[in-house]
Amino acid sequence: MVQGKVLVIAGSDSSGGAGLEADQKVLAAHGVYAMTATTALTAQNTTGVTAIHEIPPAFLRKQIDAVFVDMDVDVVKIGMLASTETITTIAAALAEHSQGKQIVLVLDPVMVATTGAELLPHVALNEMCKKLLPRTKVLTPNVPEARMLLADAGLAAQDAEICGLDDLESMGRQLLSLGPEWVLVKGGHAPLRRNYTAAKTAEEREVVMDVLVGPDDQVIRIETLWKTSTSTHGTGCSLASAIAANLAKGMQVPDAVKNACRYVEAGITTAPGFGKGNGPLNHFHSTYTLPFTPGRFVEWILQRPDVAPVWDRFVNHPFVLALGNGTLPLESFKNYLVQDYLYLTHFARANALAAYKAKNMVDIKAASEIVLHIERETSLHVRYCEGFGISKDDMEKAEEMMACTAYSRYFLDVGQSEDLLALQVALAPCLLGYGAVAKMLHGDSRTIRGGNRYWTWIENYIAEDYIQAVNIGSGLLERHAVHQSASRIEELVRIFVHATKMEIGFWEMYPHC
Repeated sequence: MVQGKVLVIAGSDSSGGAGLEADQKVLAAHGVYAMTATTALTAQNTTGVTAIHEIPPAFLRKQIDAVFVDMDVDVVKIGMLASTETITTIAAALAEHSQGKQIVLVLDPVMVATTGAELLPHVALNEMCKKLLPRTKVLTPNVPEARMLLADAGLAAQDAEICGLDDLESMGRQLLSLGPEWVLVKGGHAPLRRNYTAAKTAEEREVVMDVLVGPDDQVIRIETLWKTSTSTHGTGCSLASAIAANLAKGMQVPDAVKNACRYVEAGITTAPGFGKGNGPLNHFHSTYTLPFTPGRFVEWILQRPDVAPVWDRFVNHPFVLALGNGTLPLESFKNYLVQDYLYLTHFARANALAAYKAKNMVDIKAASEIVLHIERETSLHVRYCEGFGISKDDMEKAEEMMACTAYSRYFLDVGQSEDLLALQVALAPCLLGYGAVAKMLHGDSRTIRGGNRYWTWIENYIAEDYIQAVNIGSGLLERHAVHQSASRIEELVRIFVHATKMEIGFWEMYPHC
C-alpha cells in the first residue's frame, strides 16, 4: 500500500546505484510513490563518472511544474544540482508551488561522488546556501560536504580537522545557522574510536557516528559499528531518500533519520557486491515481495506444487465422484450426513471463536455471518436428513467417529493457540472445498442429474447462500494474507495442507463403492 508521495529532483546514474535510480528503489522499498525531475544525466559506473550532461533549466522547470500541478507532493528530496542555473530554477519553482502550503524539503548537498568526481561546481555553493538551505527541513551533508559549506559561508576552514565527536556536533550546529531546520552530519568519512575520538589509522576505526542537530539545541547521536566495505555507492542518495520516505509516511524527523540510518546500514551489510569499484547497496533488504498477487492468495495457494496434489485428492476423491455418478452406497451417505452434522457444530464453534479473535468490526462481521450461514445450513441439513429417515435426535445422539473428532479438534486447537488468520486457514479447506467439489460435479458431464439421489446435495453447495459464505471467508483470508511475512505464509500453507488432509480423512470414513 502506497503511504506517501515524494518528488525527487536529482541526477541520473546509468549504473543504477546512486541518483534517481537509487532514490526510486529506496522509495519503493519504503512503500512510497516516487516522482522525478532530472537535473543531469551521467555516464558512470562503480569505478567513476565519465561524462555529465546537464538538463536545460527550462526543461527541468517543466518537469517540476508537471508534477506539482497534478499531484499532491508530501516531500521533495533534492540530490545532484549540477549548476547555479539549476539551483536558481529549482528555488523559483519551489517558491511558486509553496504558495499556500509548506513544502517539506530534504536536501542532500551532493558535491563529490564516492569515486571522487565533482558533481557540483564550487561557484554554485553560495547559490545553494542562499536559496535552498533556508527552505530545507533536513540537510544531510557528509563531512567533506559540511566542510565545503562552512568554508563557503566563512564559518570554518575547509581543511578543519575532526578530532572527535564534539567536532561533528559543532559542525552540525554551525550548519544550522545557514537556515535548515535540521542537519544530519554523516560520520562515515570520519570514523571514531570507542571513546569517540578520531581514528588515526585503519586499525583504530571502530564506530561511525551520525549526528542529528535540530531546534532547541537538540542533538541526537546514531551510532553504528564501523564496517570495512566497498559497497558504498549511492549511500548519501539512499539515506536522504529513506529520510524523505519516512517523513512522507508521517514520522517525526528524529525517528525518520534513525530509521533511515538503520536502513542504509543493512543495505551495506547485505550488499550484492556488484561492479569492479564502489558497488551499490542492497536497497530491498527489508522488503518482502508477496509470492502472490494481492487478492489472489486463495488462487495461489491452491496452485502451489505442494498443495495442488493434496487439493486434487480431496476434490476428486472417490467418495466425491461416487456422489456425482450416484453410485455411492446409501448407508455410506447416511453415515456421512450424521457425522457432518456433528462436524458442523464444531465448525460453528470455531467460526464463533474467529469472531472473538477478530480485532475490527469488518472481520467480526465476516466471521459472524459465516456462523449464521452454518446455522441455516444445519437447518437445511436436518430437513434433508429427514428425507433419508434420519432425525435430528438420531444425529445428536450419534457417536463421533475418530476422523470427525480429530479434524474438528485440529482446527479448534489452531484457534486456541494461533491467531485469527491461522484459524481461518485451518477452516478454509472445508469452506472452500465444498464449494469447489459442488462446482466441479455440477459442471462435469459425467455427473448424473436425473434420478441421482445426491443431486440435491450438490445443488446445496452451488446455491447463492453458500457462494456468499465462501466469498466472505475468502475475503477475510485475502485481507490478512497480504500483511504476512515469507515465513508466516509458509506456516499458513502447512496448516492448509494438514487441514485438507483431514478433509480427505473425513471422506475416507465411508465405503464409496
